[in-house]
Amino acid sequence: MTTTAVTAAPTRELDLSEVGSAAAGAISRSQMNMVFATVMVAMLLSALDQTIVSTALPTIVGDLGGGHLSWVVSAYLLADTISTVLTGRLSDRFGRKLVLQLSAGMFVVASAMCGFAHSMTWLIAWRGIQGLGAGGLGVTASAVIADVIPLKERSKYQGALGAVFGVALVLGPLLGGLFTDHLSWRWVFLVNLPIGIVLMALAAITIPKINVTKRAPIDYAGIMLVSIGAAAVTLALSWGGNSYAWGSSTIIGLVVGSAIAFALFVWVESRAAEPMLPLHLFSKPVFSFSVVLTFIVGFVMLGALTFMPTFSQYVQGISPTMSGVRGIPMVVALFATSMLAGTVVSKTGRYKLFPITGFLTMAVGLYLFSRLTPTTGYPTLCAYMIVFGAGVGLSMQILTTVVQSTVDFRDLGVATSGVGFFRTLGSSFGTAIFGTIFANALAPLLAKALVHSPGVNPSAVSSPETLHAYPSHEITPIVAAYSHALHLLFLAGVPVALVGFAVSLFLKQQPLRSTAQAGASDVGDGFNAPVGPDRMVQLEQAISRMLRSAGPDDIATIRSTADTSLDGATGWSVGVVTARSRMGLPTDLHSIAARFGVPAPVMRPAFDTARTQGFLSGDDGALAVTDRGREELEHLGTSIRDWLTERLADWNAEDDPAFDDALRHVARSLVA
Repeated sequence: MTTTAVTAAPTRELDLSEVGSAAAGAISRSQMNMVFATVMVAMLLSALDQTIVSTALPTIVGDLGGGHLSWVVSAYLLADTISTVLTGRLSDRFGRKLVLQLSAGMFVVASAMCGFAHSMTWLIAWRGIQGLGAGGLGVTASAVIADVIPLKERSKYQGALGAVFGVALVLGPLLGGLFTDHLSWRWVFLVNLPIGIVLMALAAITIPKINVTKRAPIDYAGIMLVSIGAAAVTLALSWGGNSYAWGSSTIIGLVVGSAIAFALFVWVESRAAEPMLPLHLFSKPVFSFSVVLTFIVGFVMLGALTFMPTFSQYVQGISPTMSGVRGIPMVVALFATSMLAGTVVSKTGRYKLFPITGFLTMAVGLYLFSRLTPTTGYPTLCAYMIVFGAGVGLSMQILTTVVQSTVDFRDLGVATSGVGFFRTLGSSFGTAIFGTIFANALAPLLAKALVHSPGVNPSAVSSPETLHAYPSHEITPIVAAYSHALHLLFLAGVPVALVGFAVSLFLKQQPLRSTAQAGASDVGDGFNAPVGPDRMVQLEQAISRMLRSAGPDDIATIRSTADTSLDGATGWSVGVVTARSRMGLPTDLHSIAARFGVPAPVMRPAFDTARTQGFLSGDDGALAVTDRGREELEHLGTSIRDWLTERLADWNAEDDPAFDDALRHVARSLVA
């Protein structure tokens, strides 16, 4: 295990590039790959449990009773949303490793409690705690990449993490169906135990402990108030007309309490030193329209994904496994259109057409879903799902790129994390509201259907497996009741998608920043991988994309501008010794060779040349950088900083001291 100490000056924000370069310089490539493998496991656990329960939900409701189907998903998403904001700050303060391990522990315990649930209330409560752990896993895993992976490679790794969410969209429903069919729905949760325990062990062994002295203020009041407001309004929308009458004191109290919480949230955010969501962002029309659209994308997408397995199992009598398989065309279409949209935007910089087309296509897809019947064939269902998935893919990824191109540098981190926040919040609201529509529509329809199905035990209708064990002619009225309730549910989603279409017409087309445009085709970024609110991480992500496209001409320009005598080999030698000296690591040739897995005799000529030219001093047992070496590195760092400044000119941050400071430290880390 490697420990790296990083001390931030009290007058500036901690620059994660220093942390990242230090950690990357202190661990070998094999250790780095082990860290990434650990992070991938953490991200997969976080992403998988957003969708793995969807195909198991009908069976869970049939087993535990009590209704509230949608809250098994909503509780998880709501907690995940809040946890993402909070743990991003906590990991800055207490370290990534500790927060990741605590999040994994919370996730494992909550998964066990979900697996042994004896009632829906118990399950929903522990799903909320599981969501808290999942949010911590996701955002901390992403932050570990920023700490450990070298800057030039970071965009590639971050894209891979984002793609994990795309894979989870396919694997989640499929695995949920397999467990439900061949083991028990409880294994949807219990499978997390061995994986989570392995994750905690891997984290203890592979992740370096980086001691960060940063003490950025945490907006506890803002986080608490938005949590209360979101939970209260979601409960009101979920319970209204179902558990309580819309005019009951409970529903009215929840609505009033939510309004008060949100009003206090606005007041607190306007006065907070480091608000979780700066209110001045909403003065930018592009940001305001983008977060509204991303909220609607989440609302419609997960609401539909949650209830498609319900249609397959209750209406058509399909097994949980096959209902998961049936959803694959939707995800494939989503992925394909995301790639298409990203590629076009990266080449043209034109983005407005995609959300317009996407929301209109989503509306068509939802309308087609509302036309499904018990006798609809799979080819027709597949075509409908492709239409809907294409609409989501055209809309989802581009909005993050738009926001990153229009906000100031000082707001880059919170604006980017805000997009993810609103998307997940929309998913939570959408699932809860769709669930309310379904429950309110189904109850009277089912009561009438049971009258016309006297041979069916009323307790059997809550489980699709038990229901379809009866002869088809006996359950026709019941199946029709489920089908009609789902028709209403999907039809209710059409105006929501059309609202997104109308709002997208007002989304202003603006020139994209070159760094954001270059990243538009990174499909992994479009799958809602959690990001923390640190603007330095977002800056480094943009620079990482830019470095990936840097060619020999750029390197030649940097060297000629620096007017340095350092060539590739001697520059690397001096940089390595400089970096290891700063970190207090051994600077003898054998330690350096072992770090990079190259025999010392192969490296010796480069270090001998650097000594001959006066850049290094000492012998193989203790190398040191001379004054001339430090001066040449300083020239090179200044040249890199000027090169970065020129290419980031469209960020409009020339007068931002933090931006200038960040570029200086990024340049220093690149040199070293």
